[in-house]
Amino acid sequence: MSMFGRMNTILQSKMSKVLDKAENPNETLDYSYEKQVQLLQNVRRSLADMVTSKRRLQMQHDKLQTDLARLDQQAKDALAANREDLARLALQRKVAMQQQMDNLDTQVAQLETQQQKLTDAEQRLQTKIETFRSTKESIKAQYTASQAQVQISEAATGISEEMADVGLAVQRAQDKTEQMQARAAALDDLVETGALSDMSGGGDDIDRQLAQLGSGSEVDAQLAAMKAQLGQTDQKQLEAGK
Repeated sequence: MSMFGRMNTILQSKMSKVLDKAENPNETLDYSYEKQVQLLQNVRRSLADMVTSKRRLQMQHDKLQTDLARLDQQAKDALAANREDLARLALQRKVAMQQQMDNLDTQVAQLETQQQKLTDAEQRLQTKIETFRSTKESIKAQYTASQAQVQISEAATGISEEMADVGLAVQRAQDKTEQMQARAAALDDLVETGALSDMSGGGDDIDRQLAQLGSGSEVDAQLAAMKAQLGQTDQKQLEAGK
């Protein structure tokens, strides 16, 4: 295949895709139906024109027939008046007029044949259009239903994707919450064990020494009280032994 042939094929394929996207089946079907109805109207106009022409020829035929009867009577009257020449002239006109009437009969017969054919064609076309209209409406209904189903499916797909994103966001929030809760629990454990007080407690070295002295004095006081209590107990036991 030549380069121009390939380019032509590619262009045609591209145009076909563009037309497929732009084409609306409902509009295409309606347009086809309108064209068929227009064709039927043209056939009916042609049929009406043909009937009009046939009636005009029939009117001419009827007039010629009246004229023939008149010429025949004139020829008889001329013979009765011993005017054979006039009778001959009337008969000559009668013969010429008879030929015209025969031609009109032929034309009328031809028009009647054409009229019958056109009437049959009009009836067949009308039946075809009615069938096409029913098929058209059925296809349009199916296409509209399918289009609605596609839109619903696309909407459902969009909702599913959005809900999936929401689910991921919720999962991330739950993970972060659990991490914060674990960190808070760990900090509570450090506070309870005192490991966090040395790192976060304020004050300098003098404050710590004063705190130690205070705790030592309290220990000495409790120890003296215990010794005094033991001394009193021993004294009581000696007095009881004496």
